[in-house]
Amino acid sequence: MGLIRFPGHKIIETFFTINSIHKRIIIQYSKNLKYKENNMQKILEMVKLQQALNDATNGEGWEDGLTKNGKIIDWKRCIYMESAELIDSFAWKHWKAITKAPDWDNIKVETIDIWHFVLSLLLQEYKRNNLGSLKDLAEYICAQKAYKSFSTERASMQDEALYEIIKMVEAMMFDVLNPQELNLEHFVNSFFTMALHCGVDLNTLYTLYIGKNVLNRFRQDNGYKEGSYIKVWNGKEDNVVMMEIMDNNPSYGVDELYVGLNAVYKKL
Repeated sequence: MGLIRFPGHKIIETFFTINSIHKRIIIQYSKNLKYKENNMQKILEMVKLQQALNDATNGEGWEDGLTKNGKIIDWKRCIYMESAELIDSFAWKHWKAITKAPDWDNIKVETIDIWHFVLSLLLQEYKRNNLGSLKDLAEYICAQKAYKSFSTERASMQDEALYEIIKMVEAMMFDVLNPQELNLEHFVNSFFTMALHCGVDLNTLYTLYIGKNVLNRFRQDNGYKEGSYIKVWNGKEDNVVMMEIMDNNPSYGVDELYVGLNAVYKKL
């Protein structure tokens, strides 16, 4: 028996082909949209956590430049001091430990510390200039040109590129030390580019930020401001202990991590 040919069968075949392609496009678009929304939620959560931490540590109204104790706040100074610590993690000295490899774990931690202060600076600018809500700030961050690669590419760590990375960090330091008004858009993009080269992509940033945010809260609750907090735990910095707890317990949330830190600290 021969095949039955209906008039216009090519048109029908073409229709179903186009319809199939259209469905695939819609599915892929939905996946991309969901992916972007999830990434946006990560940025928004970090913005909210930083606002809450700053409110608790410095008192509400810290955006005016003073803590509740009357101490001057300078987020730019915080950024370049942490940037200097990041550079020291590269073992850049030509006269000491010249064959030592970069401390990539600490480089990541220092990158997260810088991010805390970048967020704080952005929060301050948004509040002072009535630029919008916390969600508006999160959308502003996600709209930056370098954010696309930061949120989609996997970070790489290259020992041979350490001097190029150091130059990136120093360029950021120059920006915040410049007496002229800081170009926030340029600065945020510079941070994302630098972070990727330091082994920190969006997922890494989010995971380590949550951990460091909990540690910062733990420090404040245990005498950090008063000077009684113990930062070295059994020969390890609390940053290292925090990362070990997270590595050993990947399912831990914010509360579980706080409890884990407390359990170790009580034994000191």
